[in-house]
Parts: sequence; C-alpha cells; structure tokens
Amino acid sequence: MTAEVTVECARCQVPKGKRACDSVNGAAPRGCPTRERQEAITAAMRVYADPGVRTFAQHASRQEAAGYSDRESGARPALTRIEEVCAFAARAGFRRLGLAFCAGLIREAEVLDRILASRGFEVVSVVCKVGAIPKEELALTDADKIRPGTFETMCNPIGQAELLNRAGTDLNVMLGLCVGHDALFLRHSVAPCTVLAVKDRVLGHNPLAALYTAGSYYRRLVEDNPTTGKMRVGEPKVRRARRKR
Repeated sequence: MTAEVTVECARCQVPKGKRACDSVNGAAPRGCPTRERQEAITAAMRVYADPGVRTFAQHASRQEAAGYSDRESGARPALTRIEEVCAFAARAGFRRLGLAFCAGLIREAEVLDRILASRGFEVVSVVCKVGAIPKEELALTDADKIRPGTFETMCNPIGQAELLNRAGTDLNVMLGLCVGHDALFLRHSVAPCTVLAVKDRVLGHNPLAALYTAGSYYRRLVEDNPTTGKMRVGEPKVRRARRKR
C-alpha cells in the first residue's frame, strides 16, 4: 500500500467539544482527517457494515457508556478496567477467555484467573516462557541476556497465541507482555484481544505516569538534552512544574 499523507491528530490545538471529530460543525485544522480524508473514513465504514464487526462494535460502544454512572447528570466513571473486561466479555457472549501473561506477573495472573473464573468464564492461561526454549534458538548471544552467563528461556508470544488459538478462545486478555512481544502476540492471535495491563518495569506497569510528569520528573523524555532543555523539533512544549522552594 502506498504511503499517504500523514495524519497528526495528536497535535490538534482545537479544544475538545469544538473539534470537527466530536461536535457538529466543529473546527478542523489543516490536515484534519475528519474533513480531508473522507475516502479513508468511508472505507472504514464499509468494514463496519460486516454483521460480525458491527455487532462487536455495538458491544464495545455500549460497554463504553456502561463504564459511567449518572450519565444524565455528569457521567461519572464507575468501573475499573478489570470490571469492564468482564462486563464486555459477558455482553458479547464470550465464555472462553485466553490469558496471555508475563512470567513476572504470575501472582497478578493468578488473581485475575480467579476473578474471571468467579464470574463464570472458562479461562485458558499461558505464560510467556512457555516451551522453555533457550534464547540461543533465536541466535541471541550471552550479551543479549538479562543475566549473562546464565540459562534464560526466550519469551514466546507466538507460542502463547498458538496455544490459545488451538484452545478456541473467544477473547484474549493480555497482561504485562513486553514491548515487541505484545506486538507478536497481537499479530498471531486468532481471537480478538484486549489489554488489561502493559509492561513498565520502572513505573509499576503504569506508563502514563511518565506522561503525567513529562513537565517535571520525566522532562528528559521530551528534551534532546536534559542539561540544555532543547525540545525536539516538531514536539509540543511541556510546561514544567514549578519547584518548591
């Protein structure tokens, strides 16, 4: 497929509620795909016309609304992510759930397994190290290991997907898979997937914490050089938090 014009919705400066994508007659900056890329939107809507896709999308939208209470007076968040996964799966009629998890979160996986089972789901769970395949099988060297000089098994997201495919799961839940391994799992999973948590070893698997503090503790993420404060070209400036004296 030929590369098309870049879409830059993350750089839109129009306030929410006044944008072309979420309001009637809203403002549209130059390059806005809602106004200027209707051919792509039309192509997407043709996919939604498929009965299976349409039903799945309906369940997702209804679950989005169900995640709030007091919708008529203010829409307050009401459900945790775990509760929403359970509610969505039940709403869609999914009974057999796959759980693809990282070995480092085996305790959390055990708790999640019990929660899902207590709600009537059949759970098929597969750890990332399944198969006990040494990293050398990927032509990795000792220098590529977390602990050089020791035996380490490779993460096997394709193996996780294959086992869940063979189990005939209706929906797969991802828990803490590494960057890259998660992409491989998503590519090879037959069943649709949802993410309960992603891997972030430093921030307790809460990567958004780095974005929330990008103007203070983690400002190095948006700076070319933390000592000069030079911003990368094209990136929005992040207001730095005032230091307490």
